[in-house]
Order: sequence, then structure tokens, then C-alpha cells
Amino acid sequence: MDATTSVTLDLPDGRTLRAHATTGDPDAGVVVWHHGTPQSGALLAPVVEAAARRGLRVVSYGRPSYGGSSARPGRDVASAAGDVAAVLDAFGITRAAFVGASGGGPHALACGALLGERATAVVSLAGLAPFDGFDWAAGMASDAALRAAARGRDERAALADDDGVAGFVEADWAALRGAWGALGEDAGPAGQAWPDGAIDDDVAYASPWGFALADVRVPVLLVHGGLDRVVPPAHGRRLLDLLPDAQLWQRPHDGHVSVLHALPVALDWLVDLTA
Repeated sequence: MDATTSVTLDLPDGRTLRAHATTGDPDAGVVVWHHGTPQSGALLAPVVEAAARRGLRVVSYGRPSYGGSSARPGRDVASAAGDVAAVLDAFGITRAAFVGASGGGPHALACGALLGERATAVVSLAGLAPFDGFDWAAGMASDAALRAAARGRDERAALADDDGVAGFVEADWAALRGAWGALGEDAGPAGQAWPDGAIDDDVAYASPWGFALADVRVPVLLVHGGLDRVVPPAHGRRLLDLLPDAQLWQRPHDGHVSVLHALPVALDWLVDLTA
């Protein structure tokens, strides 16, 4: 894996953020990776390797209550944009593309909507849509955590032990045994170490996001697996309907994790945008 550096940022509101970046050519394109729920925010080898093969640097960070980042009570999805701006400043980065997997998808879209000219594009892999205007639970293997989150943080906290893997299909387990093993190795300990991160994530997903998808003016690539029972394919179609400049790649034989095999091609899409 490429050489990396990590920093702990002290923010004006008294919080800290733990962030990580690959080093290298300062003029290289940058991808900000938005992790799923739960994860530590550490750099993942398959992300770094796919980016490096395309001449891209990677930045990642732990959302509040994850991976050494302090809590941000009551955070919404939109709040990620301000945190990411601080991370970019810390690494001396002017512009970036934002890539999110699963719960990272909404946070990547927030950056695309709110960071203006600093945003070049967004990729959302198996990302959630806002929970309004369509039957967001249809096809989910388990919607208990998100339904509880919609009723408030206290109710979601009562389900903090939900492991979130009920919807995995065999293609997902195969991905975790293979190229995406690093994700599983990170997610399990992250869920145990930082349960508040997952609780606050779910409450943010099930509440108003704090920005309109119509305000995402950069190009967006949506990638969704047809077998996904964690975030069903209807979420990808809903996002496609709501975003001004988006395209949807549907992968009929992929689930929630195995769809990440599309990351290298999605990064090719990003590179082609600026070629």
C-alpha cells in the first residue's frame, strides 16, 4: 500500500477529527473515501490500491464517534461537509472527488452539494436514499434499526447490538473472504469499539439530511447491486430520480459488499471526467 500519513485535527468547536491520507504527487487527483456504518475511517487497502493504479491519492477520516474522532451530538448528514472541508485544509487539498460506500454515500453527496467548487464529482456505491417519498424499507432484510432511528436516538440505542449482516448474500461473503477482507476486518471491531457512531449514523440517515439532492450540481455515479438486501436497489433508482446530473450502474449479480468490486471502474469514470 502507498505511504500514508495520519493527523488528529482540533476543530474550532472543540471536537477532534482523525484523518488519514496517502502521500505522493501533490498535484495528483484526490478521492475522499466516506466509510460505511460501522467503520473506523482508516484507509482500506483495496481503495488505496485501486486509486494508486489510476494516479489518485486517497483521503479518509472517521466520522464523529468513530476511529478517534470525537462525538458530534445531533449531527445530520450535511454536517459531514464542514468536517471534510477541515480535513482537506489540513492536507493542503483544494479540490476532490467524493466516494461513499453504503452509509458513506449520503455523506459523499452532502459534500457534492455543499462544498461548491471544491467538489469535482461523487460516486455512491450501494448508498442510501433519503427516507421520504418512497417505500425505503421494501426489500430490506432487516429495517429494525432504521425504523427505531426514525423514532429517535434513544430507541435506536436500544438496538446497538444489531450486527447489520442479515442482508448479506453469498457474493458479499465471498468478497469479504477475498479482495474486500480489509473492510470486514475493520467493520467488526469498529462496531464494538464505537457503537455511538453507528447509532448517530442511523439517526442521521432516518432524519432530514440537511441539504437537498437537487443542490448536488456535480456529476454523480450511482452503483447498486441487484441482490442488495441491506440497501435495496430501489434506493439507487430513487437517488437517480432526485439528482440533477446522475447515472446509475446496476450490477444484477452483486449484493451490498460485492458491489464494491465496481470501485476500480468507478474510479476510471472519475478519471475520464477530468481527462
